[in-house]
Amino acid sequence: MTLPFSTADWLVMAGYVLLLLAGGWIFTPRKTASAHDYFLAGGNVPAWLAAISVLSATQSAATFLGGPDYGYHGDLTYLSGNIGGLIGAVFVSHVMIPRFYAMKATTAYELLTLRFSEAATRWAGGMFLVGRVFAGGARVYLAAIALAIVIAGSVSAHSIMIAAAVLIVASVLFTFVGGLKSVLWNDLIQFIVYLGSAIAVLVFLRMSIPASTSQIIDGLMHTPEGVNKLQFFDFSTDLSHPFSLLAVVTGLSLLYIANAGMDQDTTQRLLSCKDAKTGARSLYLSVLVTVPVVGMFIVIGLLLYIFYGRPDLMGGAASVAGSQFGGEKISIFMHYILTELPGGLRGLVTVGICAAAVATTNSALNAMSSVLIQDFYRPWRENRGAVAEHHYVNAGRAGMGLIGFAMFVMAVFSFYWQRYSNMGLLEFALQVMVFTYAGLLGVYFTALFTNRGNTGSVIASLFIGFTTVLMLQPEIAHVIGIPAPLDTLSFPFQLCIATAVAFVVCVAPAGRGKPVAAPAQ
Repeated sequence: MTLPFSTADWLVMAGYVLLLLAGGWIFTPRKTASAHDYFLAGGNVPAWLAAISVLSATQSAATFLGGPDYGYHGDLTYLSGNIGGLIGAVFVSHVMIPRFYAMKATTAYELLTLRFSEAATRWAGGMFLVGRVFAGGARVYLAAIALAIVIAGSVSAHSIMIAAAVLIVASVLFTFVGGLKSVLWNDLIQFIVYLGSAIAVLVFLRMSIPASTSQIIDGLMHTPEGVNKLQFFDFSTDLSHPFSLLAVVTGLSLLYIANAGMDQDTTQRLLSCKDAKTGARSLYLSVLVTVPVVGMFIVIGLLLYIFYGRPDLMGGAASVAGSQFGGEKISIFMHYILTELPGGLRGLVTVGICAAAVATTNSALNAMSSVLIQDFYRPWRENRGAVAEHHYVNAGRAGMGLIGFAMFVMAVFSFYWQRYSNMGLLEFALQVMVFTYAGLLGVYFTALFTNRGNTGSVIASLFIGFTTVLMLQPEIAHVIGIPAPLDTLSFPFQLCIATAVAFVVCVAPAGRGKPVAAPAQ
C-alpha cells in the first residue's frame, strides 16, 4: 500500500526541515566552555522556557497518537491525572529542588553521593539510563511508524530502521554542539510545530462534523453504550482503573514526583534556572500548561468517536474506522491522518508527530549524557588526574552519540517486540518508567527522611523495586498465582506497592548518615 503524499505535503515537510536547520544555526552557542554550560545551559534559563522544555520532554509521539486514542475509546478521566501532577510538583518544589540547588547538583543523583556514596549515585544513574533508553527507544519507534509510511509507503523492518535513524540523527545534531541551550530553544520550536499541527487538525475535524456543539456534547454525555464520555473524575475503588481519583492521589502523584525530581530528563531543566525558586516556578508552569495541551489531544479523540461511531450525528454518513496499514496496527488518529486529511494538512500533522519525537529524543539524549559523564565518567577520570573542563564537554558529545545508537537499537528491537508481545507498544511507552521509578522512590525517600540505609541497601532497593513491578504485571501475576485483586493492578497501584517494598528494603540496615536537610531559608 502506497500513501499518496501530495506536493503540498512534501513542501510542508521541506519547510519543517529548513526550520530545524535555521533553528539549529541560530540557537546553537558558538562556544561551550564547561560541562555546566553544556548540561545546564549556564544556569540562567528563564522559568517560562524551562517549563516549555519540560512539557516538550514529557509530551512525545505517544501523547500525540495516544491521547486521541484514549479519548476515542474512553473519556476525560486521563486529564484528572494532572491533580497528581500538581501534588507531585508541590513535593518536588518544596522538598527536592532546594536541596539540589544548595549542593549545586548537575544531576538528580548527586544527592545520593552526599547521603550514601558515589557507588549509590552510579547505581541510581545506571537504573535511569537503562529505563530511559528502553522508554525512549520505544517512543522513537512509535514516531518512526508514521515517518516510515511517509518515506517508504509501508511499515517494514527496513523502513523503520531508516525512519528511526533519521529521527535519532536529527535529535543528536540539534543538541551535539550546544548542549542543553540548543535543546531548550529547539524544544520551543518543536512545541510550536506540534501544537500548531494539533490545533489545525482539531479545527478541520470539527468542521467535518455537521452536528452543532450542543448536539456533540449531548452525544458524548449520552452514548448508545450508556457511557458518559465527558466524565472527568472516576470515583471507583477498583484497583484495575489507572485514572481513578484514588489512583491519581496515590500512584500518579508518586509517578510525577519521580518524573520531576528523580528523572534527569525532567530534573535537568529545573536545575538549569538561576535559583531554586525559578526552577520551582517552571515546574508549576509546566503542570498548568499540560492541562490544555493534553486536553486538546483527548478532545480530538472524542471528536473522532463522533466522526466514526455516531452516524446519527454525522448525517448518516459516518466513516469506517480502521486499525491496519500495510499489516501494521495503528492508532485511530493515525488512521484518520492517513485516510481523511487533505494534502498539506496531512504533511503538517506528520511533521507534528516528528516534532514531538525529536523534542523528546534530544531532551533524553542530553539528560542521559549528563548522567553518563557527570556521575560515571568524571569521577573515574578525575581519579586519574586533572584535565581541562572542555574535555568533559567533548565527552558529553561522545556520550550523546553512544546513547543515540542505543536508542536506535531499542527502536528497531521494538519493531519485532510488538509482533510477539500481547502488550501494546503505546501503553508500554507510557508506563515503562514505572519499573525504574519504584526503586528510585524508595531510595530517595530513605535519603530524605531517614538516617538509615547504606550503599548495599540502595542497590538492593533498586533491584527489588524493578522486580516487584515486574511480578505485578497481570500476565506474570496470573502465572505465579498472586491472589486477586493484586493480579489485575493498574500501573499506579503497582508503583505504590513496589515503592513501599523498595523503601522497606532500603531502610532495613542501620545507616551512618543523616537525612539530607533542606537549606536554610
